[in-house]
Amino acid sequence: MSGGVYGGDEVGALVFDIGHYSVRAGFAGEDSLKAEIPSMVGYLDEVPDNSMEVDSQPAPTAQRKHFIDTTSIHVPRKGVEMTTFLKDGMIEDWDLFEKMLDHVYAKHVKSDPKLHPVLMSEAAWNVRSKRERLTEIMFEKYNIPAFFLVKNAVLSAFANGRSTGIVVDSGASQTSAVPIHDGFVLQQMIVKSPLAGDFITMQCRQYFEEHNIEIVPPYQIASKEAVNEGAVPKWTKKTNIPEVSKSWHNYMVKEVIQDFQACVLQVHDAPYDKETIENMPTVHYEFPNGFNQDFGCERFSIPEALFDPSNIKGVPGSVMGIAQIVTTSVGMCDVDIKPALYGSVIVTGGNTLIQGFTDRLNRDLSTKTPPSMRLKLLSPVGTAERRYAAWIGGSILASLGTFQQMWISKQEYDEGGKSQVERKCP
Repeated sequence: MSGGVYGGDEVGALVFDIGHYSVRAGFAGEDSLKAEIPSMVGYLDEVPDNSMEVDSQPAPTAQRKHFIDTTSIHVPRKGVEMTTFLKDGMIEDWDLFEKMLDHVYAKHVKSDPKLHPVLMSEAAWNVRSKRERLTEIMFEKYNIPAFFLVKNAVLSAFANGRSTGIVVDSGASQTSAVPIHDGFVLQQMIVKSPLAGDFITMQCRQYFEEHNIEIVPPYQIASKEAVNEGAVPKWTKKTNIPEVSKSWHNYMVKEVIQDFQACVLQVHDAPYDKETIENMPTVHYEFPNGFNQDFGCERFSIPEALFDPSNIKGVPGSVMGIAQIVTTSVGMCDVDIKPALYGSVIVTGGNTLIQGFTDRLNRDLSTKTPPSMRLKLLSPVGTAERRYAAWIGGSILASLGTFQQMWISKQEYDEGGKSQVERKCP
């Protein structure tokens, strides 16, 4: 084959989508993923038993043991701390990232890395040094036959059948508006905001503290009794729990709060108005320890912060609401492509699954969109399509016949080195 073009489509390519909440992986051409693994990893520094110092020999160093994947993380162990390999959507801790990949290959893909080309998503603002390092790891350590890096916003757009549009991605750590034209990200016009899933979790936690609602994670509960609404919960604590670290306990508490977010919170379809909200139906929720209550106004007031951050405590005034992020981003773009961007506003990310999110975004945007523009919001109804849009886009892209000559092949990498990623992956 001339020019080092990778032409093999006999063996399925692997698609990895890396996010702050979870890492998604699966085979291209399939409509559902093989694995979703939390991006948080537990680690424990174990000092070997033979740590008695002999005069001539130095003391053995601590061995770091990692706990990856849902079942492994959820076991209470003494001294396990929680951490992540990501920062601002980009890979920060490379050793931990490799451990994560090793786990996916061994436990979920169950196949040799050198058999499968890999398509990987990256943050739209990823930097050159990290892209090159990732390419190097994939070819040198995993010895894969071919590799390709794509911006996750582009993949989300492809999953929704668009190559031009603005992708509003609200995930765990941040919300971003990324304009795309003909499959290329307009780098200078990306707008980001820290108001996302983790921020809402923090708001919920504050609310619980103010109202003296104790969040007890399931790992502490041995049994519980039914109590009336609002009454003090009656539950017994497990006796044999090891002494867990604060970060691990907080992670378990966070999971309870995230369930509360998914079940209870709702975005009102108009700006928050106390009188209107008081007449809305309440939602009943029971916590793991048996405490249960009806939630009314607060289920609307907490997520309201995403759209109107002006009245939240502890948030700097410069932070923009979601509709404002979109209009700011489109406003910076060339006048010729504005109609195409407003005509394809693609909503993706796990945080957008809060009830009423898209209706409110649609309403806020229609008041801000110039009258000459036609606004169209694209948001898949299914939760999986919205949470895994980037992975689905990658699965579609890597299985296309026309895409097969786009890969960076092993041969090209051997000839041109890691800088090939800047040349071939826009």
